[in-house]
Amino acid sequence: MPSQYIPILIYAVLAAAFPAVTLIIFKFIRPEMRATGAKLEPYECGVPPEGSSRGRYSVRFYIVAILFVIFDVETIFLFPWAIKYSQLGAYGLVTMLVFLGILLVGYVWLYRKGALDWV
Repeated sequence: MPSQYIPILIYAVLAAAFPAVTLIIFKFIRPEMRATGAKLEPYECGVPPEGSSRGRYSVRFYIVAILFVIFDVETIFLFPWAIKYSQLGAYGLVTMLVFLGILLVGYVWLYRKGALDWV
């Protein structure tokens, strides 16, 4: 393995190990939960709860959330282009216009399909 990849490998191992190690450590130092009965009920400012805290969400909520994440991640690709815009010239402008055109076609298709209607 080339020596240039060793720092990346170390970073990947540390990034993967950090959550596991912290969960294990805090499992041993946290206090044990002894709550029962009324202490497990949701608290609503002194008012008895009106219903179960296990409410159902509409599937449309999840669809809109996933679409937001997808298109938000795609717009992240605009940042490197904006930074290197002056070095890319006309080729960079054309490629980004193609990318934005594909993104716009996706929005129009979703709008016509009704995936963005909240009602």
